[in-house]
Amino acid sequence: MKWKMIGTAATVTASVGLLLAGCGSTKASSSGENAGNLSGNMAKTQVLNWSENGGDITTLDSSLATDVISSTMISNSQEGLYRLGNNSKVTPGIATGTTESKNKLIYTFTLRKNAKWSNGDPVTAQDFVYAWRRTVNPKTASQYAYLYSGIKNADKISSGKANVDTLGIKADGKYKLTVTLEKPLEYFKLLMGFDVFFPQDQKVVQEYGKDYGTSSAKMVYDGPFKMTGWKGTNSTWTLVRNNDYWDKKHVYLDKINDQDVKSTTTGFNLFQSGKLDMATLSGQQVKNEKNNKKMVIRKSSRLNYLEFNEKKVKELSNTKLRQAMSMTLDRKQLVNDVLGDGSVQPKGFVTTDLAKDPTTGKDFATENATASSTEYNPTKAKQLWEEGLKETGKKSLTLTLTHDDTDQMKALSEYVQGQLEKDLPGLKITSITLPYKTRLARETAGNFQLVISAWQADFSDPISDLGIMTSNNSYNFGHWANTDYDNAITAANATTSSTERWSEMSKAERIIGTDEGVAPLSQNVIAQMLNPKLKGLVYNTAGLDYNFKSAYMAK
Repeated sequence: MKWKMIGTAATVTASVGLLLAGCGSTKASSSGENAGNLSGNMAKTQVLNWSENGGDITTLDSSLATDVISSTMISNSQEGLYRLGNNSKVTPGIATGTTESKNKLIYTFTLRKNAKWSNGDPVTAQDFVYAWRRTVNPKTASQYAYLYSGIKNADKISSGKANVDTLGIKADGKYKLTVTLEKPLEYFKLLMGFDVFFPQDQKVVQEYGKDYGTSSAKMVYDGPFKMTGWKGTNSTWTLVRNNDYWDKKHVYLDKINDQDVKSTTTGFNLFQSGKLDMATLSGQQVKNEKNNKKMVIRKSSRLNYLEFNEKKVKELSNTKLRQAMSMTLDRKQLVNDVLGDGSVQPKGFVTTDLAKDPTTGKDFATENATASSTEYNPTKAKQLWEEGLKETGKKSLTLTLTHDDTDQMKALSEYVQGQLEKDLPGLKITSITLPYKTRLARETAGNFQLVISAWQADFSDPISDLGIMTSNNSYNFGHWANTDYDNAITAANATTSSTERWSEMSKAERIIGTDEGVAPLSQNVIAQMLNPKLKGLVYNTAGLDYNFKSAYMAK
């Protein structure tokens, strides 16, 4: 997921597993991770004071959300066919049962009859049909519409070559939904737990029109919580228990107060004074609190990287210039001395521990690491830089570097700027510091030259990372293009052979590393102060970070 500004907390970190799968029929069983009577362990007041680090909600419209904070709020206040529980296990949502055809092309979902929206409307199969068609409709301009690829006619619809009514989804009455695929998708059921596949109440969407999802009041909810207090621009909001939720007896928190805290110093002080139950740490704070039992370290599939806007600055389409800039960066020094928060050196564009080779069991990132992608070699960098300038007819370059105003992003940008100007003669960098929401809007519009960006996998498969860098992907804001890369991704998506699919994805990873489509900077490991009384919170490294449904405050 783009722009993963991660404020962390959890009891579990995990790779996604393909569960609730297999041919035949699957029946929903457990209704929650904390099924059972917890009243004896629970505090009298069930209020959680949460925080985000440097990011606000951008929208509550599941068709338009692209950032982690919006997605997390949507996924806890709305619900799709499945939810993702511990170890990214697919758990029951609106679907009570699933039937899968032998050729894995047709899925039939039985929907629960007691699910309803917070306005009293029932959640029906037609709500899914409407939402999916709205998302893939080019008029909606959903940046996540590409995830529908593989569902019958989705690609044709997104490219304007077919009518939305031909999408492979059909409501058979109110409580049966049939989805038809063009090819088997190994990760299909995981996608069904992702918010871009959630249902929408057509009546409400049409009532609010362009204002739908722009504030908590202009929404309707079918999940464990309801959003209140978000007016569209403010940095504080609240999730309150949804008493209309079908499984409300397994929702324990009455309220989650959330706020954006840009400074980790401020967040730490608020935690120490008891005003926050979670605060993200950075750099020196992590070293200071290394023996504090309240500090936890969480793995993440988020990659921070330097993106080059080749459309806005034609010189950046020169491979040698991109390679030179990357080779000035000492990732070991960056993660150990500059960030110092537990972040690790990246091995390529796909993050470490995201997925394993189905044949060898080896980690994808390790198996396909391209040394030149993250190599520190200032001497070679200078040589490539001079050659690249000569090839582009330039003697110098002046570029802007855009980044967020969080502590981590400031540290990253200062280091990158310093290294580039120190090692590359004739390069001048001007830093542009922006609030998260503003940076996001500018990058989406292509209004940048260099930008420190971030991506976190939506599910634990290399294609979740690699897919966004094809030349026509809506998230490829730098407009890097490589025909061999595109062909490898196309082949990976087309084949039904797991071995061949892995081979094509491996090829793509090596291509983007060699060509330096982007310059990987660091792979996040999240440090936070966490109230030990917070129990039952589900955390996963890919997809939905935080599932608050079963969380509670202990005595």
